[in-house]
Amino acid sequence: MDRFNRLADELQVGSVALALLAERVGQTPFYAYDRALIAARIAAVRQALPPGVCLHYALKANPMPALVGFIRPLVDGMDVASVGELKLALDAGASVQSIGFAGPGKRDAELRQAVAAGVLLQVESERELRVLAQAAQALGQSARVALRINPDFELRGAGMHMGGGAKPFGIDAEQVPMLLRSWAGDGLVFEGFHVFPGSQNLRAGVIAESLHRSLALVLRLASDAPAPVRQVNLGGGWGIPYFPGEKTLDLAPITDALAQVQAQLAQAQPAARLVVELGRYLVGEAGMYVARVIDRKVSRGQVFLVVDGGMHHHLAASGNFGQVIRRNYPVAIVQRLRTPQHETVSVVGPLCTPLDLLADRVDLPVAQPGDLLVVFQSGAYGATASPQAFLGHPSCLEVLV
Repeated sequence: MDRFNRLADELQVGSVALALLAERVGQTPFYAYDRALIAARIAAVRQALPPGVCLHYALKANPMPALVGFIRPLVDGMDVASVGELKLALDAGASVQSIGFAGPGKRDAELRQAVAAGVLLQVESERELRVLAQAAQALGQSARVALRINPDFELRGAGMHMGGGAKPFGIDAEQVPMLLRSWAGDGLVFEGFHVFPGSQNLRAGVIAESLHRSLALVLRLASDAPAPVRQVNLGGGWGIPYFPGEKTLDLAPITDALAQVQAQLAQAQPAARLVVELGRYLVGEAGMYVARVIDRKVSRGQVFLVVDGGMHHHLAASGNFGQVIRRNYPVAIVQRLRTPQHETVSVVGPLCTPLDLLADRVDLPVAQPGDLLVVFQSGAYGATASPQAFLGHPSCLEVLV
């Protein structure tokens, strides 16, 4: 919340008062993203990255077309997880040389499209290699390939574990040497490796450890590679604080680890570039979800604010997107930031399910129908990560300010 500016007694986004922005948008609910905050975060990351380390944006975090177009010239590349995201990246002007395509369930047609586009395929199974070889032969165009590795370790403290143990993501590290030794060519151009152990981690020391362990794994596997390594994508996993007690990620240990990893990679594989892939960390704190209070109810002593948005727009804030124990995102009543009278309320949406809960028993100023409620930390995994068609309620808008 502190990253957003205040104008008098009201929040502002991109120098526009939020209540006025709501009138400009013309409806609630909506998401608003602050381009100045996004640019500042990317600049801060750039300053923290050692020279030569490439920064990629992971579109899955927020694929709003205007936002993708804004970010594209500020980063070195983009990582996509579907042909829909691939189209967005290409429409935004991203170079095909700088696009990586990952995901455990790429259909044959998607693989063929990616080969035709000339982007780098983060291969996650032997089947994908076979299909890519066939596509390369049929199209008369080489398929650029990097192997996504399922490491033999987990990223401790991650919100979601993307590697280690039995996972649908990537190729188990112990299977990779045989796959590399039997590399047949067939139009497949080997370029490198991709390792992404986990996401939403606020423990800088753990992320630093993961970088060292991931590179050690890559260098061990590279001894069987059919060609010099040209790219090593070590993912991201950098988290943002959502809940009370969580602190902003300390980048200093990560910067030190990246410098060491970069030096080791340059010595062992001089042609390789090191890539860091970030999504949530770049955009998560630059967005807010805005809904309007439509009713105020008291049920057996408990106050409920009923708003016109909910879990169908913001699944993560309802606690149904990866939370094991539900916790509240930071929320505020826009017009009443300085109102001294507070109460304990629960904020619910219009859906006929008890899961439609945006805030449970939080302390807020006394609100009335017509007031605007804002959910902070909403720039990532919002609109497109939510079941907007559920129960047939209207979809929400998104604006970049």
